[in-house]
Amino acid sequence: MASPTLTPASTTSVSRLPATGTVSSVSAELAFGIYASNANFLSGASDQVAYTYKKLGGDVLDIELKEGNVYAAYEEAVLEYSYLVNIHQSKNVLSDLLGSTTGSFDQDGQIQSSDPLSGKAVESSYPQFQFSYARKVGHAISNEVNLNGFQNVYSASFNTSASVQDYDLQSIISSQAGSDSTLEFYNKVGNNRILIRKVYYKTPAAMWRFYGYYGGLNTVGNMQNYGQWADDSQFQIVPVWQNKQQALMFEDAIYTRNSHYSYEIKNNKLRIFPVANSAGPKKMWIEFIIPNEKEPWEEDSNRTHNVGGVNNMNNIPFANIGYDTINSIGKQWIRRFALSIAKEMLGQIRSKFATVPIPGDAVTLNGSALISESKEEQDKLREELKTVLDEMTYNKLVETDSNTIDNVLKMQEKLPLPIFQG
Repeated sequence: MASPTLTPASTTSVSRLPATGTVSSVSAELAFGIYASNANFLSGASDQVAYTYKKLGGDVLDIELKEGNVYAAYEEAVLEYSYLVNIHQSKNVLSDLLGSTTGSFDQDGQIQSSDPLSGKAVESSYPQFQFSYARKVGHAISNEVNLNGFQNVYSASFNTSASVQDYDLQSIISSQAGSDSTLEFYNKVGNNRILIRKVYYKTPAAMWRFYGYYGGLNTVGNMQNYGQWADDSQFQIVPVWQNKQQALMFEDAIYTRNSHYSYEIKNNKLRIFPVANSAGPKKMWIEFIIPNEKEPWEEDSNRTHNVGGVNNMNNIPFANIGYDTINSIGKQWIRRFALSIAKEMLGQIRSKFATVPIPGDAVTLNGSALISESKEEQDKLREELKTVLDEMTYNKLVETDSNTIDNVLKMQEKLPLPIFQG
């Protein structure tokens, strides 16, 4: 039987990759179009077609891809590079950005044009070190020791009663909080347990005695009293701050050493020693906080703690890295990754038909092999970039500089010291 004569309409594939790309056709073929307005990106995507054509042997055997597949692969490669670099930078600066302003993002992960951070390119900036997390921890510790912490400290007072030794501070403060609307802690206590920070009482001011007769200094000198003096006596002139310091010491001595009262607190119940009488303190003062006054994620009404700012990698105001800020190192990685994505696309297409029948035989396509190779290449490229970036974290750079300094010092120890000759 004679072989049939084939008269195909075309001897080339309907879909095959051309040898070069076209800049003007790139934008319409992009999946996201994030870099569609960047002329350099459009040129890079167009050049990727020629690179893919040569690497996959398009001049030997047709490649069943269109230009748009390569353009989309190039865009995906740029976004993958941006993703990995932004994660790396997040590791570097997250501790310094916690609590700072976050942004609002569109569907492409870009900062929205209406956002105050629009156009600032935070992802490409080198931030100032503020040790935000360490500061937050420090504030919490300061709060526990009552030194300029972040929690509101309230003050209250109550009148003592003669012959009454025990006072229920929880009941006293809760009653005041529910009845006096002028208080800062009005309606904030209720059944919440309060934490007493300080209990004290005030005596009448005695500072005037410091400068009066018989009990203070009739002549101010270097911490000495002068009773009588002759015409040839010598006096020392001291600065005003020293006089003030002496006065404070005098007042504190009366407050501390002359006081005969002490107290103890158990379960927010105050016991005064000795029992108050008509000669004792008429009013006691309390400083306290309300531990459950607000939830940890709520701001105070009178100040901001930045709890609504950056809290993790998920809301750091990092947009996709600008294409023009990626140098030659990054662009070469992008070309290789885009080629691997194109190879994967080609493998998916060829896998749809494992074999193609021809007269008297069949052609086996290499779709599965292409997919396997491309997946392996992509994993290697990702790992390569991650490894390099991990070696360049700020902590690693500090270690490198430290090692360099140590090595230089070791070298100098071996060198003879120069002798100066005049």
